[in-house]
Amino acid sequence: MDGRSVELAVLKRMTDQIVHRGPDGAGHWISPNRRIGLGHRRLAIIDVSEAAAQPMHYLGRYTITYNGEIYNYIELKEELLGKGFSFVTQSDTEVILAAYAAYGRDCLGKLDGMFAFAIWDGVDRQLFCARDRFGEKPFYYQYAPGRHFLFASEMKALFAANVERTHNFRMLFNYLAYDVVQDPFRPTDTFYEAVASLEPAHALVIRDDGRGAEQPRRYWQIDSEVRRPNLGFEEAADRLRELLVESVCRRLRSDVPVGSSLSGGLDSSSIVCIVNGLVEGHGGVRGTFSVRFSDETLDEGPYIELVARKTGIPAHYIWPDGQGLAASLEKVLHHQEEPFGSAGIYAQWEVMRLAKEKGTVVLLDGQGADEILGGYLHFFRPYLLGLFKTDPPRFRAEVVAYESLHSRTFDAGWRFRLEARAPRLMRSLGVLRRYVGSPDNLRWLGHDFIDAYRTARPPFKSFDNLNRALTFFSQDYGLRNLLRFADRNSMAFSREVRLPYLSHELVEFLFTLPDSYKLQAGWTKRVLRHAMASIVPEPVRLRVEKLGFDPPQQEWMRHRQMRALIEESAELLLRERIIRDPEYPKENEWKVLMGGLLLKQRWSCSS
Repeated sequence: MDGRSVELAVLKRMTDQIVHRGPDGAGHWISPNRRIGLGHRRLAIIDVSEAAAQPMHYLGRYTITYNGEIYNYIELKEELLGKGFSFVTQSDTEVILAAYAAYGRDCLGKLDGMFAFAIWDGVDRQLFCARDRFGEKPFYYQYAPGRHFLFASEMKALFAANVERTHNFRMLFNYLAYDVVQDPFRPTDTFYEAVASLEPAHALVIRDDGRGAEQPRRYWQIDSEVRRPNLGFEEAADRLRELLVESVCRRLRSDVPVGSSLSGGLDSSSIVCIVNGLVEGHGGVRGTFSVRFSDETLDEGPYIELVARKTGIPAHYIWPDGQGLAASLEKVLHHQEEPFGSAGIYAQWEVMRLAKEKGTVVLLDGQGADEILGGYLHFFRPYLLGLFKTDPPRFRAEVVAYESLHSRTFDAGWRFRLEARAPRLMRSLGVLRRYVGSPDNLRWLGHDFIDAYRTARPPFKSFDNLNRALTFFSQDYGLRNLLRFADRNSMAFSREVRLPYLSHELVEFLFTLPDSYKLQAGWTKRVLRHAMASIVPEPVRLRVEKLGFDPPQQEWMRHRQMRALIEESAELLLRERIIRDPEYPKENEWKVLMGGLLLKQRWSCSS
């Protein structure tokens, strides 16, 4: 949006960069005055006819380009028909347009789905942009007031429109020093200075009438303070099961083959068993797709096979290795566009490759359950901090139960007690400690690099309350990163991942429950475990250990081709004075590898 005309050639260059996100068709539209242009790459899932192609127009006023799925589009369409709106397609895209025509920006509250879209209103001369509640679908942009507003699902499309490809070295510093890929205090920042990310659950309006842009506005957030104290545990489990079944039913809506990722853990196993045993009329899923490892301590095959035997759904396996990692890593990073924390992302990449080989377009997945239900052991710290302050006898009993179940000691020493009694002081000491630095996270980095990019506010937060911790990791940080990894890996192979646990109605319900319904006696996700009794095989339902996509990374890193990539990356970081010498701590090898490959992409936009 500026005084110059939109060029069709630029739009095509942008959409060509993301052909993997939509191999089924391309569309481009430029407004009559040539000030507005929208492009689209189509992955046909619902209503695969040409009538549902994008950019799509509605009522001679609205035009949309949209990535994602609205799972409740059938129910919403019925509501809109009752208001007098009409439809010419069977697509969810047209439902979004009608909902926007009916409700304006309040339409976002009506949508159960994953989405990133932009709607041009030719009457009000404004572009309405929005991203789904959790950030399942990406939205990157560059806004230069008075010049232009460019946006895309991936940054490489912006670079194709000549957006500067200058690295954000402060973000790189945070990654190398603290092993974080996002700054919770500056959530719109990316690893590129000129590119911003629209936050999840935010909407943005750009006007073409001289008034410019509104500040992005949040339209939804988790309320971590609401409780339903009178809802019994049994009732809560029943309600959770009902909401999860409804969410799975909606996410099975598709005109192309559907399958499921299956890790062998409780979350994905629950989804597969629900599809098979509780949802009638859908014919199940085409198959499950799982990663396996030759290292038996990391392999979840026995649990996967229990689910396969119970459901009868065909199980497909992929066995990634170090040679494959070395051969694919630069391509994986090209699609991810920003660093990631482990080789587990490559394992997920291989699952998506397998799904494509088997012709399955849509995959249901269990992501999100750990963040909303307290599936990681680190959630016990804020849970026990809360009990230490409010119920000391129960705190002591819970520590004993935790240590017994997990065969590990819980550190309730002076740091824990100071954090419980003086959390502000403890946070200040933590900031000071990180700012001063330590051998592990700073001293291996270059002096000038540290001086230029270290700040007095390291990218960390702490919590003395379970629900606040769950809110942060569900809404603000941890889950956000996992969703980026899954979106880029799946879209690299033109697959779509759907996440039943991220139905906002289900999430809102879970945050009304007492802490003890999620964590108790050392058990995580307690209410889900109870809800899945007799549905999921007992060894899976009552698993204590958690693996996820945890590959034999150290073994893979010893592969000859991987060693060459690591050495090349280290040499580049040394030349740039980002690290001090080639004898950096061995535990930082992966970060060195990622940092070097990221900077190497400075000179290449191609995969």
